[in-house]
Amino acid sequence: MAQTFIELRDQFGAASWETQVVRGSWEHEGTIYEDNLTRFFVDVPDVPEHRKFFTEFKDRLKVRFDQLDVWITSHPMDVI
Repeated sequence: MAQTFIELRDQFGAASWETQVVRGSWEHEGTIYEDNLTRFFVDVPDVPEHRKFFTEFKDRLKVRFDQLDVWITSHPMDVI
């Protein structure tokens, strides 16, 4: 987790890491999986180079954490 946080901070100059663990359970092809989910936050403009970074980063995270998929979400935001 620390390596992931550092990569995001180094890439974008700032990042946040939620320390509260969210527990999840899901089924895939008849097997039930139990996960401890962690969230990282990075506030960056929605530009093609950032999307490219996250697409490639997702592939690295799936290998790093031995996951079938990793959710990376994007949301519009207004900072006031």
